Amino acid sequence: MPFPLYIAARYLFSKKSQNAINIISLVSVCSVAVGTMALVCVMSVFNGFENVVASMFGNFDPQLKISAVEGKVFDPAETDTVKTFEEVVYYDAVLQENALLQFRDKQTPVSVKGVGENYADINRIGDIMTDGEFMLRSGSFNMAVGGAALVRNMGCGVHFVDPMYLYAPKREGKVNIIRPDQSFRRETVFYSGSFLVQQEQYDNNLLIVSLPVARRLFDYDTEASSIEIKLRDGCDEKKVQKKMQAALGDGFKVQNRYEQQEDFYKMMQVEKWVTYLILSFILVIALFNIVGSLTMLMLDKKEDSRILEDLGACKNDIFRIFLYCGCLITVTGVIAGIVVGLILCYIQQRFGIITLASNYIVSYYPVDVRGGDLVVIAATVCLLGFAASVYPALEAKKQSSTK
Repeated sequence: MPFPLYIAARYLFSKKSQNAINIISLVSVCSVAVGTMALVCVMSVFNGFENVVASMFGNFDPQLKISAVEGKVFDPAETDTVKTFEEVVYYDAVLQENALLQFRDKQTPVSVKGVGENYADINRIGDIMTDGEFMLRSGSFNMAVGGAALVRNMGCGVHFVDPMYLYAPKREGKVNIIRPDQSFRRETVFYSGSFLVQQEQYDNNLLIVSLPVARRLFDYDTEASSIEIKLRDGCDEKKVQKKMQAALGDGFKVQNRYEQQEDFYKMMQVEKWVTYLILSFILVIALFNIVGSLTMLMLDKKEDSRILEDLGACKNDIFRIFLYCGCLITVTGVIAGIVVGLILCYIQQRFGIITLASNYIVSYYPVDVRGGDLVVIAATVCLLGFAASVYPALEAKKQSSTK
């Protein structure tokens, strides 16, 4: 062990002539530990909420989605090459456009999503059905599945036998002023069930119908707005995504689940790291305790410093001794804070001690401890503790009489 580090450890952990110095040193360690613990817990809670949201989108968004870079629709035949990939299990065309929904005397604009036969296999929509069942065809009747909030606002349900009407303007031809209703296409569907994603963009205005119904409604023949894909279990999703992008060229984009909801996930990451910065600033204030602790230690060990100088210690040795004292306080606090934070996160994850309101998606605060976050937290606190230790160490060096 280097001589300055050995002396620093002795200074820090041995009993001082003034008991107040021991108390101040303990307070410094506790302040660092509490700040570190708070960072660990808060970052883990943000990770937990991110996982909850990702699981909800994972029930609805496809594993990979192909769409055109320009234009709303394209010919699915242009992307048939990816069908031959051995990693592809399900491949379905999707057509999504806006329309007007009418049920009895109520009307509302909706986003109509026409899907193929494999849609329930590509997306785990069966896991989020709250009423009825996922069914788009029953005998000779066309069925539809809607978001829970949309169905509730329209006042329909599985016990109703009244049809729902979808209206969309014709893409070609002129508007008939005398008979404006002739300028719209109409499709009749019956309600078969509702789903709940816990996201407004889906629950409030999305209606799922079969792909043939959507193509007739929006006046398309074979066009699609996207291709949704499910991959074989165990394959490398990123590798397959890059392979598909290379095969399709610049005219198409291949997106994974994160990229399909990129804005939402980026917003969550911004919130997480802004909170991290705020807590770091609070920790900076707490680290001023280290300055006070080292200043008091410097005064208490002034005579010892002179003895060390007489024994041959130079100014840089005195500087290192007090710098190491501050670093030891910081490291001790970081280790204690991470350990306590991990224990609290485990207790919350195991027993759900801190609960949420009954109308939330989960009943208690979710947590997910990530190793990368622990490294960032430890590095940040250690760096701030080192910076807080420099000034008292420099003062101790200046007061040294050694030339």
